[in-house]
Amino acid sequence: MDQAKIKRHLNALAKLDPDLQRGLKIVHYPAPRIRVQGFETFLATIVSQQISTEAAAAIMRRVHALLPTMEAQDVLRLPSGALRAAGLSTRKAEYVEALARAIDNNKFEISRLAEMDDKAVIEAITSLRGFGVWSAEIYLMFSLQRSDIFPAGDLAIRIALQKLKGIESKLDEKQARKVVESWSPYRSAGSLFLWHYYRGAPT
Repeated sequence: MDQAKIKRHLNALAKLDPDLQRGLKIVHYPAPRIRVQGFETFLATIVSQQISTEAAAAIMRRVHALLPTMEAQDVLRLPSGALRAAGLSTRKAEYVEALARAIDNNKFEISRLAEMDDKAVIEAITSLRGFGVWSAEIYLMFSLQRSDIFPAGDLAIRIALQKLKGIESKLDEKQARKVVESWSPYRSAGSLFLWHYYRGAPT
């Protein structure tokens, strides 16, 4: 979503939700988040799991040196241990190789994801080793730019929602999804706002 669409969707939500309206006055509008569609984004998702942004960036620079064209088929041509030498754990290297094989044998066709509905995209991505629902929802939001995604598995989003709504107890994923049901069909903009609110709202 571009900035204009984010504002439009959040303004619509603010009319429905006084808590979000109040939050908007405090932290204002979030910036867009856009990731390219394709193999590189999936590879970067694997690399970034459970490590810092800085560490992931350093590893990705080394991976780029190994794979200048960032094609799945090039992964399969790498010598044994090359991904490990670039900084990936054994398990992450296995995930990248499994992803490359799935693409190479047409079991996973990235170009088709844009034609599929949200549920089908989640099913396709989560069929891959190393990819859960959260990873699929992030791809839907940032790469496919879908408008009604709420990645409830994200802890920061749940904490921000709890704070925004003045809810005393911690929210689990199911509870968080229930709270924002009324935000449909603009839950992607609402999610962007919650990340923004998590970082910027006063304590």
